[in-house]
Amino acid sequence: MSLPKGLSPLIAPAVLLSGASLAWTTWSLVDLLGTGPIGLTVAAGADIVWAAVIAAEARNLRIPAGKVNLVPAIGWAALLAVAGLLVWHGIRADSIPMAVAGPLLPLGAKVIWLLALADMRDPAALTEKERAVLATMERGLTFEEEQHRIEMRRRAMTAELYLSEVDVDFRIERSRQDKARELQRGRSPLELTAYDPAEPPAHRAEPPAEPQHLLHSSTQVATPEPRAHTPEPDGASFGFSAHLNAQSAQRAQSVERVAELLAQDPGLTSAQVAERLNVSAATAKRYLREARQT
Repeated sequence: MSLPKGLSPLIAPAVLLSGASLAWTTWSLVDLLGTGPIGLTVAAGADIVWAAVIAAEARNLRIPAGKVNLVPAIGWAALLAVAGLLVWHGIRADSIPMAVAGPLLPLGAKVIWLLALADMRDPAALTEKERAVLATMERGLTFEEEQHRIEMRRRAMTAELYLSEVDVDFRIERSRQDKARELQRGRSPLELTAYDPAEPPAHRAEPPAEPQHLLHSSTQVATPEPRAHTPEPDGASFGFSAHLNAQSAQRAQSVERVAELLAQDPGLTSAQVAERLNVSAATAKRYLREARQT
């Protein structure tokens, strides 16, 4: 009969000895305690501890205490405790053979299990010290990964805060520029738009034609005499002239400004002039034409 790969032939005797040891230990402890069926709890507890330690050793479980693994020590302590109870049971029963042969079953099962586990251990496998070194490296790598993740979260939060501050500053600056343009537009003086020959003349409303019967009747009515022209006061004439002089000075300054812009940019358009001087399109065309003629 061939065993599965990785299993030792010593598994079979180890299992048989373990079963016999569990049966003997259970009977001995129940008889030693003298409590009847309730004593099975203590006996089963001792057997479970012993079997659990064997399973832990098979899985290479480690409980490090400095440089020592506590799992084998726990197994031997549990085994010695069970063997001591079996010796005590033989002495109380006044049977030296029971006191001597009783502990041989758990001790023999323990030895066979150690041989079976050693036989199943891969010679090329890593030692406990090497596995401990690799585990330390793995823990360090895990720590660095978590540290990097937290650092990236902190940087992302900082970048988000910076972008929020930049967005707020941009909104404030845009609002300030809008308010400045509105204020400049409100303070700019009103300009009279002169007639521009380049522009099409405005459509003027024709006076409505009089009906024919009114025309005929109007010939029979005497035409009223025209009113005498009343000369305006000199003060009103002087105020209008001053207004025209101020308008002409401002117009000359505007033309000079357009000439400077035209010197900087020969391809200057009337739309750009209107935007920079905050004037109408017709006025901008007139300024641009006069600036080119100078």
